Amino acid sequence: MSDQLTIGGLASRTGVAATTVLGTRISLLGWHWLAAALLVIGAAAWPVLLIAVIGRWQRRLPGVAFLVCVSTQGLAVLSVTLSIAGMGDWLAPVALALWVFGLCLYVVALWRFDIRQVWTGAGDQWVAWGALAVSALAGSKLVAAHRWTDDVLRTATLVVLGLCLAWYAVLLVAEAVRPRNHYDIRRWATVFPLGMTAVATSRTGATLGISYLHPLGEALLAVAVAAWMLTSAGLLGSR
Repeated sequence: MSDQLTIGGLASRTGVAATTVLGTRISLLGWHWLAAALLVIGAAAWPVLLIAVIGRWQRRLPGVAFLVCVSTQGLAVLSVTLSIAGMGDWLAPVALALWVFGLCLYVVALWRFDIRQVWTGAGDQWVAWGALAVSALAGSKLVAAHRWTDDVLRTATLVVLGLCLAWYAVLLVAEAVRPRNHYDIRRWATVFPLGMTAVATSRTGATLGISYLHPLGEALLAVAVAAWMLTSAGLLGSR
């Protein structure tokens, strides 16, 4: 169970998340139809991911189990991005439904998460916090879509971002107290959440008009770049 859901699972179950990240970037470049095609691909693979992961869930899960939340929120981000780009108003409520469902998946995964992974994990424990980062990003984009006037969505987005930053602090302390200096492929599951948190922080600040979140996002981006460089060096050193 643990080996399948960590090393091998990490490589095979990031497909939906990677597809949605690529699709979102492509949409921002103006290639909306290509991004829509990637959304279809991601949406088709998403149920397979849910069945593969949730079907193996038990107590004391590793961090990679949170990929079901990451993938769901990735679909939410891409859907609302395409909606804002004029590819269909119906995509906005779909994104909202995915966002809420993704948060529910997060709660269930957190309930089953092996909290000892914070101190002993080889890198994928950071997905437990990265899932909140992409959730905050999805929330900020839903606010930007201007389909709803309720302040509940704005407040919920800020709460999710606050929890994300709290997780960030806890995991940083754990890394400092118990350094894991050897290279492991699961360290790439640390790099992605670092970058996503930087983006989510800056984007939330811009959307909600909170100016101090922008410099915080830039600082977090510098940390993410440093982590990427260290992980890349570890990869090269392991060959």
